[in-house]
Amino acid sequence: MRVEIKARDNFELLRKIDETLDEDVVEVYINRRPTKEIVVHILERAPNVRKISCPPSLYPKVSKKIVDALSKVGVELVPEGYPRGRPRKYGKKTLDEIEGLLRQGKGPKEISKRLRIPLRTVYYLIEKSRAWESK
Repeated sequence: MRVEIKARDNFELLRKIDETLDEDVVEVYINRRPTKEIVVHILERAPNVRKISCPPSLYPKVSKKIVDALSKVGVELVPEGYPRGRPRKYGKKTLDEIEGLLRQGKGPKEISKRLRIPLRTVYYLIEKSRAWESK
């Protein structure tokens, strides 16, 4: 079982570790830098844990001693990032549709009406797809 624990400070994180972890947990994600105290707490509450992950920005700040000690007991410490920023509204499928309609000779206005996408966005996506083709 995987558990995500998010807290504003280490004190709150330690409290949540006590409340949520048990023997069934094999993966733990924490949003704070894993210190010796935090790692010991995790291992005491979840002895079967095999993977601890933290944000990629905090991973370089983790002590090498902690990483080495965890690897000796068979626990992997890895950076794990969540996608940041606003999700894309138009994906690869929409770009492929636009390219297909362009190949059929349809103009941006007709594509905009057919796909119900703003005309300015159609122009932007056409430009974006051409930039990807040139790379």
